[in-house]
Amino acid sequence: MELMVRDGDYVPDEGGGYRRAEGSQELLQRVLWKLSIPRGSFPFLPNLGSQLYRLGRCQPAQRQSLARQYVAQALEDEPDLAVTAVSLEADGAMEVALEWRGEALTLTVETGGIW
Repeated sequence: MELMVRDGDYVPDEGGGYRRAEGSQELLQRVLWKLSIPRGSFPFLPNLGSQLYRLGRCQPAQRQSLARQYVAQALEDEPDLAVTAVSLEADGAMEVALEWRGEALTLTVETGGIW
């Protein structure tokens, strides 16, 4: 179990501690973390993270396919997880559709308008 994080802070529980994520919520926490870290940021974990930060340097026509490629690459070590769709929104957010153990999951990644 991992601690839940929202907007960069741990989410408090009713007992003075912090909420823990379980099951698909734990997976979504981990996925968001992996997609938010620039790939290669940690010298001892060179395959951790994504290359989404590169999208702003790409031609607009290539961004959609590269976004899906970068998401799939960042999550390839997650067992039982498949990336089913990635869509880039006009406001700079990215919608990621996943399937995990037969459950459809959706995640919105705020990119800070990198494209």
